[in-house]
Amino acid sequence: MYTSHEDIGYDFEDDPKDKKTLKPHPNIDSGWAWMVVLSSFFVHILIMGSQMALGVLNVEWLEEFHQSRGLTAWVSSLSMGITLIVGPFIGLFINTCGCRRTAIIGGLVNSLGWVLSAYAANVHYLFITFGVTAGFGSGMAYLPAVVMVGRYFQKRRALAQGLSTTGTGFGTFLMTVLLKYLCAEYGWRNAMFIQGAVSLNLCVCGALMRPLSPGKELNDDGGGKDPQVVPAQSPGSKSSGQLDGAEEKGGGPRNEETLGDLPAQAGQEKAGHGQNMGAFRVLKTASQLTRRVKKGFRAWYSGYFGAASLFTNRMFVAFVFWALFAYSSFVVPFIHLPEIVNLYNLSEQNDVFPLTSIIAIVHIFAKVILGVVADLPCISVWNVFLMANFTLVLSIFILPLVHTYAGLAVICALIGFSSGYFSLMPVVTEDLVGIEHLANAYGIIICANGISALLGPPFAGWIYDITEKYDFSFYICGLLYMVGILFLLIQPCIQIIEQSRKKYMDGTRV
Repeated sequence: MYTSHEDIGYDFEDDPKDKKTLKPHPNIDSGWAWMVVLSSFFVHILIMGSQMALGVLNVEWLEEFHQSRGLTAWVSSLSMGITLIVGPFIGLFINTCGCRRTAIIGGLVNSLGWVLSAYAANVHYLFITFGVTAGFGSGMAYLPAVVMVGRYFQKRRALAQGLSTTGTGFGTFLMTVLLKYLCAEYGWRNAMFIQGAVSLNLCVCGALMRPLSPGKELNDDGGGKDPQVVPAQSPGSKSSGQLDGAEEKGGGPRNEETLGDLPAQAGQEKAGHGQNMGAFRVLKTASQLTRRVKKGFRAWYSGYFGAASLFTNRMFVAFVFWALFAYSSFVVPFIHLPEIVNLYNLSEQNDVFPLTSIIAIVHIFAKVILGVVADLPCISVWNVFLMANFTLVLSIFILPLVHTYAGLAVICALIGFSSGYFSLMPVVTEDLVGIEHLANAYGIIICANGISALLGPPFAGWIYDITEKYDFSFYICGLLYMVGILFLLIQPCIQIIEQSRKKYMDGTRV
């Protein structure tokens, strides 16, 4: 669906006769493709890793502003939720501007949100600066990082996505340590200011997202000369005619005046010509941009609301329904585990090796392992995906029953390993809708995940404010998650029944 000049995976032959012949791009599955994986890896460190470490800042905000846990948790959940919810709208930016420009702008906006949050006077101020601003910037950088990896790989998509998304685990571990150190040494305000400077590296990551096939329009605007810039007549030709006329009429003084006016006339003509060409280029650029925006909007609109709408695919709709409940079960432990540890009087052990770091480290290896396993020809990606989901649901149900550090460490390791299925989400999405609809479809999926992340942590905090326990929060999240998985399992059965019924009806008619 997204066919912007930056993101086409095949080159057209130069010969007009062979315009319909496609040749694979040399960087598919090799070459610069691995630099794109590296870029996506660092995007996951800076965005998803820092968001999973927000439990450190959540404790600081509770002490600073003395608000309820439910209200304070909205800051972190807004940032996580908006990062994912804006996915479908970021698709419009990608279709219009390309992945590279979208990611660079996102890095700037994200950094601005962190810096402005350092001057927060209350929690409501953080809703705007950190939740909305930083969250929107994160979304602009995150979606291009996922989409570009999908476009650069065909044979090893699961492995490539797994390697790139391990940045979430590395980032969670590194950012947790970094934020703890910065908060202890400089206070949480200066910590957020420094983190804003670190987030500027997202612009570097965006610059590495080199397009597969640069468009011809860029060459037209490049350093080459525009054919219309070359004048058909030299500036002195007209002046020479005037000079000849002056010589015929005679009169030295007039001849000298004419000679004296020649440089001024030539300068005025050049200035006028330059202004005309400058205006022409501005109009040309504006026209190209307008066409690109219109084309991008039509492709974006048709993908969501047109005849080729993704919502006509019922299996994809079931996948979206699952995503509405899945992500909160992963996010809630990250946000509330630091406080749960304090409630269980396990702070000393947790300071030695944080439970969130255990999730992060195991998460790193899980994504690579699940990616390698899913790429095996004898293994179904869908089966690996479902097994990981069932393991995560089981871990969420067991977590409230464990009150020792060793037991919590084991459960966190299970959560980290089973959550490795996130590396398979782009692959599963592509199998459902095709590569041409990946950006649109994955934008919808992460939007559903964003809604889950937005509502999950405040809901858990709200349940704690009522019951003074986190147990019911995990039980309810697990139940909703199980409903989403069952919906995924039921939908293929319904399709099989409908196909069998259709064959039976066709056979009866014959």
